[in-house]
Amino acid sequence: MISRIPILALLVVLYSCTSAQLQQAQKVLNDYVGDDKLTAGDVANGLKEALSQGASKGANQASAVDGYFKNPQLKIPFPPDVKKVENKLRGIGLNKEVDRFILTLNRGAEEAAKEAKPIFISAITSMTISDAWSILKGENNAATNYLRKTTSAQLTEKFKPVIARALDKTQATKYYGDIVNSYNKIPFVDKVNPDLNDYATQRAIAGLFLLVENEEKNIRKNPGARATELLKKVFSQQD
Repeated sequence: MISRIPILALLVVLYSCTSAQLQQAQKVLNDYVGDDKLTAGDVANGLKEALSQGASKGANQASAVDGYFKNPQLKIPFPPDVKKVENKLRGIGLNKEVDRFILTLNRGAEEAAKEAKPIFISAITSMTISDAWSILKGENNAATNYLRKTTSAQLTEKFKPVIARALDKTQATKYYGDIVNSYNKIPFVDKVNPDLNDYATQRAIAGLFLLVENEEKNIRKNPGARATELLKKVFSQQD
């Protein structure tokens, strides 16, 4: 076996090789990992498993009761663009109404998160082998950043109707309408009517990505978090 050198240098070699050179590069890689051979397919599938595990765990955490509402990192506050609405309504004694809206807003995100897992998993399957090489050599959140970059637009498009249904189901839309109407009736204030669905969608997706990122970091740093033999095989090369 050759001396221990960074596997990532070998990955770069593999990616840039010609067809003839690829066989020799694979031999070097095989020598490096010994009997437990790590192939290009292993790396790609291992990264997909890691992202799938992170996405599944994140979606499960977010969709639980209080998954957003009682998680300070995820909790969705009153829309900041209309913070003056919250302040004004609290100032005239409508704390209960504002608090009820914030609760139902987060309940809407939790409800929508139940449908997030298949959306994430579908996006993960499009990862290529070359994507996997760069992710494996990247930062602790490289896989999550790949998912953000390649799927945010698609997730937003698919997630918006999910959020809209969830907000209706939890009555967040109704309560928000009541709050905005109450505010707009106050003399001499500028009328407001921001897009609640767009705001809730972006915050809900950001929360899911945060949970996926936390799980990715855990898989990279903690061998005990690697739930399958393939994950152990791929990420052990980075330990």
